[in-house]
Amino acid sequence: MLTKDVAFRLAETWITAWNAHDLDRIMAHYEEDVELVSPVAVERLGISDGKVTGKADLRAYFQKGLEAYPALRFTLIEVLVGCQSVVLYYENQRGTHTGEYMEISSVGKVSRVVANYSGSFATHLLTST
Repeated sequence: MLTKDVAFRLAETWITAWNAHDLDRIMAHYEEDVELVSPVAVERLGISDGKVTGKADLRAYFQKGLEAYPALRFTLIEVLVGCQSVVLYYENQRGTHTGEYMEISSVGKVSRVVANYSGSFATHLLTST
């Protein structure tokens, strides 16, 4: 069972790493065989199912995001804790809200992520497919 303290520590270090634009610190949160599912991957990478698989591909995907958004900044709004999962709900520098469901492995790293978006970004994604 994932504890509240572990979940909040993960959220804090994850947000801090992203706000520092430190790709090595960001990637330290993920398992080698991680899977990320995101409508942004559909849009930006042309991957029809939105899946980015493996740490190397995830790193390349995140690198593109950091390069595309040099002012990227996340503000954590809420942390939701499950048995072996956490949902990070946060706002970016443009005011868009994101909820990331993260499954946590037995060693405390993220093994699977499903990203969900709010507002005009979500509307754009839903109407452009």
